[in-house]
Amino acid sequence: MSDTADADGEDAQNEAFENARTEETFENAEQDVVAVDPDDEPVGLVNRLDAHTGEGTRHRAFTCLLFDEDGRIMLAQRAGRKRLWDTYWDGTVASHPVEGQSQKEATRERLEEELGITPDQYDDLEVTDRFEYKRRYLDEGLEWEVCAVLQATLHDTSFDRDQDEVEGVVWVDYEDLYENPRYYRQLRLCPWFEIAMRRDFEGNEPLDQRE
Repeated sequence: MSDTADADGEDAQNEAFENARTEETFENAEQDVVAVDPDDEPVGLVNRLDAHTGEGTRHRAFTCLLFDEDGRIMLAQRAGRKRLWDTYWDGTVASHPVEGQSQKEATRERLEEELGITPDQYDDLEVTDRFEYKRRYLDEGLEWEVCAVLQATLHDTSFDRDQDEVEGVVWVDYEDLYENPRYYRQLRLCPWFEIAMRRDFEGNEPLDQRE
């Protein structure tokens, strides 16, 4: 293949990538998230894109950690189309409940949408923690969330990922990931997952509000 053909292929790939990121920005601009106070009490709705740009707006979020019966955690890599923390490794799923939706309802919905995991594959989904944090990502925006943590054990570990949302999946020994991060340097972890994991092993300290 000629150098020109290689360049054309790379240009087409870059264009597709930029179009996907633009599409996600448009999607975000059409959605609202639930703005909350430090105690996770709703105070109104805010445009999702506005909540993640400028100084941001504190809003409700969740992250779900799924385990197999051997105590391994399923980590999911965020798709490259994501505007924030693209290609970083997250807990199994993370997102924002919509108005009137509980954390459990939102988690079940997202698990099925992103990974094809249905409620009959687990039966112990519970909220285990909640914390506030604020982190910036390059010059693209920020997260300022009161994040609920939910956990469950998968009795059936089969899944069917949506490639537009999840770049890849890996099973990792949860305790080893926490105790020996040097062995997992190739996995760039999302900040909310790192906080959730630290609090899980070190205890649920007061709300984390550091930027």
